[in-house]
Amino acid sequence: MTDRLSQSKALANEHRLAILDWLKDPQKHFGHQESGDPGEIGVCVTLFVEKLEMSQPTVSRHLELLQRAGFLRVSRVGRWSYFSRDEDALAGYRRWLNDTL
Repeated sequence: MTDRLSQSKALANEHRLAILDWLKDPQKHFGHQESGDPGEIGVCVTLFVEKLEMSQPTVSRHLELLQRAGFLRVSRVGRWSYFSRDEDALAGYRRWLNDTL
């Protein structure tokens, strides 16, 4: 069973909410990614670092919390990690929230 409290905590941060928002349309926000189409392979951590103007460890922690909550998928290519939204998990959370409140 999904830990809805952990998921709720993962969403309780403006930077993590921004990440999820940007990933709704990764081409619009990260179309300049050189390693591939962000809509297909996901978005590289380095682009989140630039956009958030934060250190790589801080951004990685935000991404890790969203991934552990089930809201992000990660694919690794060499030493690079690419993140995309898990739409099924997000839809499940929205349904739970709607049913609960």
